[in-house]
Amino acid sequence: RHHDKVVRYAAGTLLALRGDPRIIPLDPPMVIIPEALATLGLEPERVDAVVEQYRSFGVVRDWIVKECPTYQSQISSFKIGRYCVSNLEYRDFLLDSGHTQIPSSWDFGAFPIHRANHPVFTVAPGDAETYCQWLSAQSGRRFRLPTEPEWEYVAGGKDHYVFPWGDDYALDHANTIEELVLSTTPIGMYPLGQSPFGVMDMAGNVEEYTADHYRPYPNGEIITDDLAITEGQYRIARGGSFTRFRDLARTTRRHGWFKKDIYCMGFRLA
Repeated sequence: RHHDKVVRYAAGTLLALRGDPRIIPLDPPMVIIPEALATLGLEPERVDAVVEQYRSFGVVRDWIVKECPTYQSQISSFKIGRYCVSNLEYRDFLLDSGHTQIPSSWDFGAFPIHRANHPVFTVAPGDAETYCQWLSAQSGRRFRLPTEPEWEYVAGGKDHYVFPWGDDYALDHANTIEELVLSTTPIGMYPLGQSPFGVMDMAGNVEEYTADHYRPYPNGEIITDDLAITEGQYRIARGGSFTRFRDLARTTRRHGWFKKDIYCMGFRLA
């Protein structure tokens, strides 16, 4: 398994340097998601078991209660990016738009050509939305960030999986800290971890902003955790990252951006 992963990473790096054909900045690959009545969130009776399962990672009860209760959301048909927005795409946006906020992950402000096909991070929610507006104007299409219900439905599928690939964590399925990569990886490097709709990297690699700010689910309670106390109103992010353990890669986990280097915030398009 380790050898296969090394080969995939090397192949991805060569694509970064030679030009990755999967990256088409003005026509990004999108996946059609059909209309559905989706069951989302976590059953309150499962909270204690989830907290106990991930206690060794420092998980506290409030973080899991934030996922409760389950509820239903009507999802209209839409398209979502097969991959997260890459460094190359973000460079094109910066050059064309004149936007001045360079991702803090670009060392010394320089475009990381050897990571051209890695997801861009860390950007602010407003930068991600400005990118969507720029791409909409350039392409004549209507790009945006996915809503929180849309994101969770695509990640967990009709069966509401715990992880995009199923209910049990597995190695070599997502770039979380368990993989010991400690860096972003090329888009799509973990094909075993794709979601039921064939969407890549919805667990690990970088956290992904949604269009929604935190609010409790219907009949849920407001959770005032460290994130709310420190940041006030915050944008929901999903999916975990290469700096986080697998508990954050669960499809129901709700998170956000602490303005620290360990929080690796990216985005995908809808």
